[in-house]
Amino acid sequence: MSTATVSDFHAAMTSAGGPLLGDVEFQFLRDFVYKQCGIALSEQKRQLVQGRLLRRLRALGLKDFAGYCEVLRRDPEGELGELASAISTNVTSFFREMHHYDLLVGELLPRWLEAKKHGGRLRIWSAGCATGEEPYALAMVLAEALERTGSKVDARILATDLSPQALEHARGGVYTLERMGGISDERRRRWFLRGEGRYEGAACVHPRLRELVTIQPLNLLHDWPMHGPFDAIFCRNVVIYFDKPTKQRLFDRYAGLLEPGGYLFLGHSESMYGLSDSFELVGRTVYKKKVS
Repeated sequence: MSTATVSDFHAAMTSAGGPLLGDVEFQFLRDFVYKQCGIALSEQKRQLVQGRLLRRLRALGLKDFAGYCEVLRRDPEGELGELASAISTNVTSFFREMHHYDLLVGELLPRWLEAKKHGGRLRIWSAGCATGEEPYALAMVLAEALERTGSKVDARILATDLSPQALEHARGGVYTLERMGGISDERRRRWFLRGEGRYEGAACVHPRLRELVTIQPLNLLHDWPMHGPFDAIFCRNVVIYFDKPTKQRLFDRYAGLLEPGGYLFLGHSESMYGLSDSFELVGRTVYKKKVS
């Protein structure tokens, strides 16, 4: 193929679907994303990355991917959240993988609240909280356990994510009725306020749930400001994006923040097999930190 023909092809593609993601720019993005997010992008992901990042180019007023790469070089932290949000898929729902909540309600929360009734803190971390459904579902079962037992234990949920859009949604706490399918009618009445006016067809989480949840930005691969210890960490459908060495480092760090005998919850398609000696499998994608 002649140079003129290649140029004509690129021009046609650019005018038809936006600028092309060239080899140099894609390799830069692959290296950047792996270093900053631990996500390994294969060559097969090029078209997906190109399509999803076109919106960022338009939002930033950039004409090509070379310009976007330059933005990342100049201000990696400023654009990192937007980039990670664009290339990952935040699929979440209320009470997803219900067996995890059944374990909390039936066994763990009563045990923890009893053990801590004379002092101590109960802490749960939702790592990769996306748009907030997970931490608010956790807050529902926690609030119900506190009410049921009359406990005054200092109990809180930390919710973190890298995506600015997801965190904004989580902080707003407003969800369409279609996204609340996993919530029982009783819990809808108890823990949500029906929206009116511009929020018609949506509902807002109850202020009591907001009191229990702290929402903060966090890159799991960077420094963590919190020191724990946590009684449980939920990291579901997050490590599917990471390669083996990144998973191993992350699980080791989780073990360092968990109480002895603390619990780590993974997603339904995730496993810790062969990745850590600090945990033992105690249920479906439920791992318990070993007590040395």
